[in-house]
Amino acid sequence: MPAPRVSAAFGVLAAALALGGAELAAALVGRPEAGPLLAVGSVFIDLSPAWLKDFAIRTFGAADKLVLLLTLAGVIAVAAGVIGTAALRRPRLAITALAGLAALAGAAALSRPGARPADVLPASVGAVGGTLALLYTRRGLRPRPAGQVTPAALARPGQPVPSTAQPARMAGAERRVLLTRGSAILGLAVLSGGAGRAITSARRSSADGRALVLPRPADPAGALPASVSLNVPGLSPFTTPNDAFYRVDTALIVPRVPHQEWTLRVHGLVDRPVELSFADLLARPLSERDITLTCVSNEVGGPYAGHARWLGVDLAALLREAGIRPGADQILSCSADGWTASTALESVLDGRDALLAIAMNGAALPPAHGFPARMIVPGLYGYVSATKWVIDLKLTRFADERAYWTRRGWAERAPIKTASRIEVPKPFAEVPAGPVTVAGTAWAQHRGIAAVEVRVDDGAWRQADLAASAGPDTWRQWQTTWQAAPGQHRLEVRATDATGHTQPAERLPPIPDGATGWHSVLVTVT
Repeated sequence: MPAPRVSAAFGVLAAALALGGAELAAALVGRPEAGPLLAVGSVFIDLSPAWLKDFAIRTFGAADKLVLLLTLAGVIAVAAGVIGTAALRRPRLAITALAGLAALAGAAALSRPGARPADVLPASVGAVGGTLALLYTRRGLRPRPAGQVTPAALARPGQPVPSTAQPARMAGAERRVLLTRGSAILGLAVLSGGAGRAITSARRSSADGRALVLPRPADPAGALPASVSLNVPGLSPFTTPNDAFYRVDTALIVPRVPHQEWTLRVHGLVDRPVELSFADLLARPLSERDITLTCVSNEVGGPYAGHARWLGVDLAALLREAGIRPGADQILSCSADGWTASTALESVLDGRDALLAIAMNGAALPPAHGFPARMIVPGLYGYVSATKWVIDLKLTRFADERAYWTRRGWAERAPIKTASRIEVPKPFAEVPAGPVTVAGTAWAQHRGIAAVEVRVDDGAWRQADLAASAGPDTWRQWQTTWQAAPGQHRLEVRATDATGHTQPAERLPPIPDGATGWHSVLVTVT
């Protein structure tokens, strides 16, 4: 293998050691989010335009963060290969470039909300490790000086190479040295990265609520009637299991906040600022409510909606205890990772079941869904109502402060739009001729679903049968029977909410306040 290629490969190994060492350092200081990949990735997310974020969510779904990290790793590998090649003849330039990348990673870590001076340490440790790896491997890759004549070149035509040259043995020895050094670097990279992951995993496992004993609700929701579910094969369950509930957020790493250390601050335009511990929350009367959540990034017919039974503190009562001052019209909530959301104050105080939730479906909130506490405000898209890992509630004015997504062009107030989707049959399914069950779900939180209609091939709309309603803040299942004739057909659905509003036909993207349009599927009848 030519020396430049070997040098490039060692550059990649040096980068692996740099990242592994940085991850170990980040774990040791208890700041995994300060690792170069996570810090740079988080900055990239913040600087990305809204259309790019929407594209990533639409294209990759829950894997969008993994795709971003893999892309960053690929970019680093290419840059490391270039640096490794440069180290062969221009080591100072290579080390300078490595230091520059480390400086960028350190700056990214220090730019994050809640950053500490120690957050620059992982990038620094990575830079030192990468530099030492480059220097170590370069010793085995020293290029032959220009004009140097090998013993083979001194041999006359037809004469054997002098035995002192032994080029084959030297090449074999060099390969063994390079292989040994490369294996050593790779081993250190794996060990340091693995140790960092293990330390972080051990700490994170102690920051969830699996061992938490939940108090009984003072205001229980009661049993759901069996008729809320139609029990159609292939139809989403009425209550979404916790491990299947959608997750859309900007966190590359799920924040882990031990509930023993968690506090919530209520301040701003209030008469009596409040600070609550998790124990304070558990001591308050808890309410249990069935509420369906929807993400504003949900395309027509998309998967980013889910239903759960939530347990939490009455949010409106908590705010009123703090004493709301005249002029306040916004709740600016902040999560443990610095993300912010702006919620219209009137939407929390108008009597709806807004909660500061600590549990879903009978268990403490999973870390990915906001443990120790999150906001739940029915009727609003999640980006203005459902802050996870919430630690701060500031009463303020829309005219004075803007939140994460509103600064990026999304609407300040975002009530959930009436929507419906076909789940059975699936798109491009083949079904036999004759009676075919068509079923799905519809939602219009805080208004409720009054009717669902289905049509085939632009024909007449016909009413579907609705399951029982569990309340205006929940979605509703529906079904109808279609007498299917052979051929290819297009099925469409639309819903009407309890105010009489029927979802519009015009297809609009999620930006800036939620998608609209009728969901349709193509099926083939055989």
